[in-house]
Order: sequence, then structure tokens, then C-alpha cells
Amino acid sequence: MRQPVRSRSARLPAAFSLFVLFLFIAPATLAAPRPQQLAVPAEGHTLALWAREVSRPKATIVLIHGRTWSALPDFDLQVPGEQRSVMQSLNARGFSAFALDLRGYGKTPRDATGWLTPDRAARDVILTLEWLAQTRKVERPVLLGWSMGSLVSQLVAQRRPELISALILYGYPRDPDDPAPWQTVPAEPARAANTKEAAASDFISPDVISQKVIDAYVAAALLADPVRVDWNKPEELRELDPSKIVTPTLLLQGERDPLTPSDAQARLFTRLRTADRQWIVLPGGGHAALIEDTHPAFIAAIASFVHRSGR
Repeated sequence: MRQPVRSRSARLPAAFSLFVLFLFIAPATLAAPRPQQLAVPAEGHTLALWAREVSRPKATIVLIHGRTWSALPDFDLQVPGEQRSVMQSLNARGFSAFALDLRGYGKTPRDATGWLTPDRAARDVILTLEWLAQTRKVERPVLLGWSMGSLVSQLVAQRRPELISALILYGYPRDPDDPAPWQTVPAEPARAANTKEAAASDFISPDVISQKVIDAYVAAALLADPVRVDWNKPEELRELDPSKIVTPTLLLQGERDPLTPSDAQARLFTRLRTADRQWIVLPGGGHAALIEDTHPAFIAAIASFVHRSGR
């Protein structure tokens, strides 16, 4: 006996069900699209600036990475099934986010000197802030720096406070009374290869991060920054002076961060010239609290600080 032939219309409900199921599953399984890459002119050089924007943002935050790794591993880490992207978490709170690759990091090439200096880094951040205001109407954003990026951000805040509405310093690695000496700088840039061990070195608290997240960070860091950037002229950091900071400031500290002892953080905090200041310790957090399980607390602290004065 011939089997009855099902019409195309009879098959539609099953196909439609599969389509609806895909809509629910896809966001959890597909990687987030890469942030938009912008090109910022900087005195004959071009800087890579990454953007994740929202419509009608409550505020805009510009992110400056640390000594070893560039913007995307630090601020847009993609981990399947987990939210560790600072930029996406800020978007979820209603903030637009921009993250800069300093010279030699990520998609920003080294310049002809082969070196990066604190002064050059600060000048590039200033040029980026001016470019955002002129070309994208982003005026007086919040400036956030992590580790070495916090020192660069402080230089910017001292030199051009009118360009930013607030300053956030996280993982601030310098004691105002006893700045650690840098290692001797060689005559030529070393251009040393980065390693898996170096990429995992900030994760010192095994109780606050999974191996899955560490592995994702190591892979992203080595892909973005296979060669270590060479810094020069550490004496330029002598310009750092918390008494010259007049911008509202949030000092964020990881409880377990060995680079930010509380007595040194206290000396920094109490010497800030601005009365509009907060100091928040993230319980259990290490030097990489923004990526560890303390990620939600890190984002919440930023959002609360930015919201409270309507920045």
C-alpha cells in the first residue's frame, strides 16, 4: 500500500519548532561578536581602540590595560558559558565601553623607537580622549586603568583633568612613599616571547577562578600578545603625585592582591586632593579580580560609583 505523502504545510510546525529552539540556544552557544575596532591617529602613529557601545548610554568608560597584556584579553575575555567580559558586563549596566591597545600591544604596532614609555602612553590616552570627543561626541568619559594602566591613567588625570569625569584605579601597584625600582633597562628592546606561565601569573588565588577561565585567558593573551612589550624611562613615573588628582576617584583593591598592600593603598587614597573619593576592597579578589569569580563585584563597584554622581 502506498504511504500517504505529507504536504509541505504539514511539515512546517516541526521546522518552526526547531527554529524557535535555535533562537533560545544560539545565544548561549555562539561566541559574542568581536568588538568594533577603531583607528585613532596619534602623532604619525595609529592606535587600535576597541568599542562596545550601547544606545543612549548612562555613561562611557575608557579602559587602559596593564603591563603585560592588551585590551581584549583583559577587558573582553570570552569564556564559553561564562560572563568574564568587562566590556559586555558594562554594556549590560547601560554603559558604553572603549578599550585601548597601547603601543606594541594587541593591534597597535610598536613605533620606530621600539619602546613604550609612561609619558608616551599617557599622551596616547590623552589623544584618544580628544579623538573620542571630536569624532564620536564622547565627552568626559570615566577613565579606568588596571595595574600599570592605573599609573598611566593617573598621569592623564594629573595633566588633563578636564577630559574625564571620573578616575578608577584598580590593582594600583605603586607605593607613593616607596616606589619599587624597575629592573635595569637594556640598550635595545628585548622583544622577548611571552609564555603560558606569564599569562597565568596573575591568577594567584585558586579558590576564586576555575582552570577553564585561566586556560581561556592564557589562550587569548598569547594570541593577542605573542611578544612582550618593552618599556623604557621608568623615571617618568616620578611625576605621579596623588595630591594633584582633583577628579572624583574610585580606588579598587583585591583583598589577596600582593601588588597592592593596604598600607600603600591608604597612603595613595588619603593624599588624593579630591574629596569625592571611594576605596573599595573586593573580598577574595587577587590582582585579576576583574576576570576571577569576583567579576560581578568588580562591575557592581564601578556601576555604583559612576551612578551615584550621575557621571
